[in-house]
Amino acid sequence: MSSSSQSRLLLSLLSPVASSTHQNSPKFSTSAMMPLPVHTVASNLSDEETEFWKQPDGEGYRPCLDFSLEYRKESAKISKEKRRFLMVMVSGGLNQQRNQIADAVVIARILKAALVVPVLKVNLIWKDDSKFSDIFDVEHFKNTLRADVRVVSSLPFKHFKLKETKIPHDASPHWIRARFGTQLNQEGLLILNGLDSKLSKNLPFDLQKLKCKVAFHALIFAAPIQELGNQLTRRMWIEGPYIAIHLRLEKDVWVRSGCQTGLGSDYDTIVAKFRNLQPEYLTGRINMSHIQRRRAGLCPLNALEIARLLKALGAPKQARIYTAGGEPFGGKKALQSLIAEFPNIATKYTLARERELSPFINKSSAMAAIDYIVSLSSDVFVPSHGGNMGRAMQGHRAYVGHRKYIKPNKRAMLDYFDDASISEIELGIIVRKVHRRSQGQPEPRTKRKDLDVVAYPVPECMCKRNTDSV
Repeated sequence: MSSSSQSRLLLSLLSPVASSTHQNSPKFSTSAMMPLPVHTVASNLSDEETEFWKQPDGEGYRPCLDFSLEYRKESAKISKEKRRFLMVMVSGGLNQQRNQIADAVVIARILKAALVVPVLKVNLIWKDDSKFSDIFDVEHFKNTLRADVRVVSSLPFKHFKLKETKIPHDASPHWIRARFGTQLNQEGLLILNGLDSKLSKNLPFDLQKLKCKVAFHALIFAAPIQELGNQLTRRMWIEGPYIAIHLRLEKDVWVRSGCQTGLGSDYDTIVAKFRNLQPEYLTGRINMSHIQRRRAGLCPLNALEIARLLKALGAPKQARIYTAGGEPFGGKKALQSLIAEFPNIATKYTLARERELSPFINKSSAMAAIDYIVSLSSDVFVPSHGGNMGRAMQGHRAYVGHRKYIKPNKRAMLDYFDDASISEIELGIIVRKVHRRSQGQPEPRTKRKDLDVVAYPVPECMCKRNTDSV
């Protein structure tokens, strides 16, 4: 594509909610957060490089948020509710917040209550005191959901007996109605705390569709964040195809995972000291050694492992890479192995011009939102570890047309990485075979009922048919 053609296309795609007609992309209502188009693959690439940039077959799946007649009949009353209110306190990083907000909307619908704009708790790790309106477009949130639940900015009354309530894991709609229905009728207000991944993953179809509507349509970012995210995205996109990698190399990730950094004993000693001071932060499987954890696929891929994965998958050495995530533990040293193989690396800090990021410094959720926007438009996305960002990007990229998403199969490939007798050519063949079915193809949630519909929107939120719908 010529530079003048690219410029004209970019001018038509300044908005994240613009309708899209590019390859692999379904049509949307104007409420959906949309990426820029995937790039045309150049003709002068090797077979492996061509395959690397090739987008997965979406198998004809498109968004379909068709609510049942019963749901739509109930909406007329629920969307006008003025006596019963639900408040939620959401915690964690950006993508934890997004998950909890989606659950909050669903719970409000289950209880037929009006939802007060969620309260974002101060993040204890990153000291982020951002409000909902600092991160998300409040009016868009309200308007998009106006047929599903009534969303209000504040309570219309003063309530002097505030008490926060938590819900157990895997709470069903029946449990929620039985537990809170009477209380809500009597007091007019329910305050919920600790929502993170507590709501059942197995909800009726209408409620699953509502979760998708929140995640992919209602939650767009506040204008200042969205505008800067769009600018950085265009600076990456205009120069051709790019990879986005969510690097989980922050110190707290190493502390929580129980893994070694790959940076040497000095760095591992620092991590071990923090871990010993706060052993409660160690996530699951406490009795496993760091070697066992790595072989079980429980450790983040470090920079060397990411570089070897990309190289084995056929990524061109000149490929442009956007790295999302916080400051890596070890600074520049942590990225040396990746930069040595793939020198064209950018971050939000290198893409931004003077003072563009200043309003968001020390605002972790805003910075994560910028990463989210740039990552969504990448031609290929790779998470170095599991987590909320990876799951959010997996589902969102599926929803906008099954854009390439490579899920590293750490358990299957790390033994080969450690075998010095395997040549680079052999390793490439093995790694490509291991990842043949984990590159963003439709993956129905019906295979495992404990999967979140926001990460696996097929079949509840995406279906095969000739007509487009929202």
